[in-house]
Amino acid sequence: MIRVLAVTGEHELLTGTSIELLQQPDISWYWVDFHVPTDEEIDLLRTYFQFHPLAVEDCLHFLQRAKLEYYEDYQFLVVHSVHPDTLEAREVDLFIGKNFVVSFHADKLGEMEAVWDYFRSMKQLSKKGPLDVAHKIIDKLVDMYFPIIYKIEERLQKLERGGLHPNLINETFDIRSDLLHLHHTVTPMRDLLYRMLESRHITIGQHKRAYFQDIYDHLIKLGQMIETNRAITADMRDNYISLNSYHMNSIMKTLTVITTIFMPLTFIAGVYGMNFDHMPELHWHNGYFMALGLMALSGIGMSLWFIKKGWFKGE
Repeated sequence: MIRVLAVTGEHELLTGTSIELLQQPDISWYWVDFHVPTDEEIDLLRTYFQFHPLAVEDCLHFLQRAKLEYYEDYQFLVVHSVHPDTLEAREVDLFIGKNFVVSFHADKLGEMEAVWDYFRSMKQLSKKGPLDVAHKIIDKLVDMYFPIIYKIEERLQKLERGGLHPNLINETFDIRSDLLHLHHTVTPMRDLLYRMLESRHITIGQHKRAYFQDIYDHLIKLGQMIETNRAITADMRDNYISLNSYHMNSIMKTLTVITTIFMPLTFIAGVYGMNFDHMPELHWHNGYFMALGLMALSGIGMSLWFIKKGWFKGE
C-alpha cells in the first residue's frame, strides 16, 4: 500500500492513498510511505520517482547493513527497527530529497504507524520538512530499542538472584546471543548517525542538528548498555565455570582422602590374603583380630591427621 502526505505552499495538509496528490502545482513538500507494497507499487520507485537502480535493489534485498549513500539530488538511508520478540532487525529505507521523503518497508511496523499518525494529526506544518520526517522515523526506531534492553536487564537481574542452577549457563548464553543481535543493529545505526552529522552532503540546520545529535547520544548509551550487559554475562559465565571447577575439585579432594585412608587397609588385606604356607601370622590365634586392629588404627590415625590438616573442612 502507498500512503501520501503532502503539504502545500499554504501549509495545508493533504493525505491520501494515491501519488496523484503530488501532481498539484502548489505542493511544498511531501512524504510517500511504501507500506508493505505490492510488486506494481514497488515498480513506481523506478518509473515514477526514478531512483537509482542500486538504491531500489537495496530496498528489495534484505537485510542491508545500516548505511548512508549519496545520489545527485537525494540521499538514501537504510535504518533498522528491531522485532521485540525475535530481536531480528527489520529494514526501513529512506529517500530524502530537498522537498520529499520516501520511506519503504516490507513489514508492518508499529513505529512507522506512530510517526504517520503523528504528522497526520499535526495542525501546523509550516516549520516542518523532509528532514523532520526522517528524524522522527529514526528517533522512533531508536526509542524502541530501549524497552528491549530493559527487558534483557530484567532477565539478567532475575538470573543473578536465582543463584547457581543447572540452566544458568544456557540462559546466560541465550542472553549473550540476544545482546549480540542488538549489537549488530545498534553499532551500524550509531555509525550512520555519525556520518549524517558529519556529512557535508546533507544540510542540517543547527536547530535540527541538535535533534539528530540527541539520537546519536541515545545510540551511544545503548551501545554502552549492551557492552555492560555483555560484561555481566561474561562474569556470570566465568563464575559458573569457576564454581563448577571448585565443586569438582572438592569432590576429587574428598575421593582422594577416602582413597588415601583405604590404601594401607588394602595393603594389609592384600598381604594377608596371599595365603602362603610360611606366613606365621596366619597361624596366630589372635592374628585376625590383630590385623583388623591394625587396619582400624591405620584408618583412624590417617583420618585424624587429615582432620588436623583441615582437609575435611575444604581448606
